[in-house]
Amino acid sequence: MTSRPLVTVYSCSGEKSGETTLPAVMSAALRPDLVQFVHTNMNKNNRQAYAVNIHASKKVVAKSWGTGRAVARIPRVGGGGTSRSGQGAFGNMCRGGRMYNPSKTWRKWNRKINIKQKRYAVASALAASAVPALVMAPGHIVDEVPELPLVVENAIESTKKTSAANDILQSIGALDDVEKAGNSKQLRAGKGKMRNRRYTLRRGPLIVYKTNDGIEQAFRNLPGVEFCCVDRLNLLQLAPGGHMGRFCIWSQAALEALETIYGEGGKSIPFATMTNPDIARIINSDEVQSVVNPMKDGQKYYAPKRNAIKNVDALEALDPYAAAKRRQEAVLTAARASKKDEIMAKKREQRKSKRAFKEQGKAFYEKVSVQGTVCEDGFTIE
Repeated sequence: MTSRPLVTVYSCSGEKSGETTLPAVMSAALRPDLVQFVHTNMNKNNRQAYAVNIHASKKVVAKSWGTGRAVARIPRVGGGGTSRSGQGAFGNMCRGGRMYNPSKTWRKWNRKINIKQKRYAVASALAASAVPALVMAPGHIVDEVPELPLVVENAIESTKKTSAANDILQSIGALDDVEKAGNSKQLRAGKGKMRNRRYTLRRGPLIVYKTNDGIEQAFRNLPGVEFCCVDRLNLLQLAPGGHMGRFCIWSQAALEALETIYGEGGKSIPFATMTNPDIARIINSDEVQSVVNPMKDGQKYYAPKRNAIKNVDALEALDPYAAAKRRQEAVLTAARASKKDEIMAKKREQRKSKRAFKEQGKAFYEKVSVQGTVCEDGFTIE
């Protein structure tokens, strides 16, 4: 087996007290898609069943009027003397009616998850907790942390006072993340305030131990701090929200226990299907290009078919006379466009001359319409 890097073990005062080997599971393949899938399904297994009352909106007596009355056949409230009588009932489209597809308690609430997928996801989450970039991505403050994964001597498991726990976190540089979680406490939006989850809080460090000799009592009152036994690693804690990169603080015994939990005689360590996922680099490498067949010649390329309706040259190959006619039409159109100003001026002159003749006609009509003086003094018929 190849040698693995060493991890520094820090004392409760923040000084280096030794070294230990990095567990092999910390080099497992990172599968964020699998972690997200498993987390989503695991998170569904702690839901409480809910449903509407089976008698909701059905306590009223209603009956359909049947056909022939030019109204819908929805059940209607009987009786009289009130606006409620004659109103539709029971249907989801009615005021005061039941909901569509009422929820039932026998819905499929839980999800079965493949055990290999769960183990793969946990191993990926453990490996991600050793990468500083992935730990900082969810928002953990690890600027003062000397090393990741952060390992503390076994004396941390026997800590029983919160003041001592606070000093330990201060000495190893993890107190900033705890204060960040404490400062994020705020009232929850919505009705969750009335349902025993009044406040929201960001996640702080996860403390992984081997034996609980008082460590939970010491750290449980610090905001955002969670605990997990190394024998019962939980993906919901290692990757909250389905996002890898939880800031973990390990006791030395817990980190060394990963060697027996994973590997020979324990759970198998997943490995990546490809050590180099850069497909383009693999294909273009000299090793691959030297054995693949060369590019085949002689492939014919055909020009795209021309549309005779839009292309005059294509139309000429099919019907020369139609092409000549279209070209002539184009020439005439261009000529008309160039003579447009001249033609319009001529038309305006014609209209102007017509208006002049119209004035002469009006004057002549008025002249001939004047009453004569022949009968001015009257006349007699003999």
